[in-house]
Amino acid sequence: MISAKSVLVATALSLLGAGPTLAQAQTPPPDACVGAPWDAFDFWVGDWNVYAPDTDETPGPYLGHNVIARINGGCLITEHWVGASGNAGDSFNVHDPLVGAWRQVWMSNGWYIDYTGGLDDNGAMILTGEAHTVQTNSRAPLRGIWTPNADGTVTQQFDQADAEGNWSTIFVGIYVPEDDDPRAAEAAAARGE
Repeated sequence: MISAKSVLVATALSLLGAGPTLAQAQTPPPDACVGAPWDAFDFWVGDWNVYAPDTDETPGPYLGHNVIARINGGCLITEHWVGASGNAGDSFNVHDPLVGAWRQVWMSNGWYIDYTGGLDDNGAMILTGEAHTVQTNSRAPLRGIWTPNADGTVTQQFDQADAEGNWSTIFVGIYVPEDDDPRAAEAAAARGE
């Protein structure tokens, strides 16, 4: 309960310009990071079931579940991945005003990635940087590409460069919105739900 003395002190401080009014102190601040460039990665926000690409013969196997959320006034996008094999990892994604680019820092029990970039002309988010594999204490250039698809899915691709600078694809996942996934029961069963 707020005492009359607290209200008087807050009012006096406000009038003197030394502090917020009681109403301001109780009102949460508005979202600070709205519009461009902070909404550029919004197409990735959501709850997703992730599958390998389909082949001509069979649908791609379930790879894992990813929850992407925009928090802290819209200034931070968080990722929480749990793979079908039980591997897990998390990332922080921000539009870094100090470098004028998007930045992702990922950490799992075996991989650390730090890379930056932005949208290309086709609306795909492309981040390039370096990955560190903890178990082998090795480093390699890494590129992540997130492409929004017309059907509401997102394709995520990771490419890694060798010592000569030649890029090869090491991962492709198709993100399907969990609420619209026709294979949702299969994904839930794979998670043991």
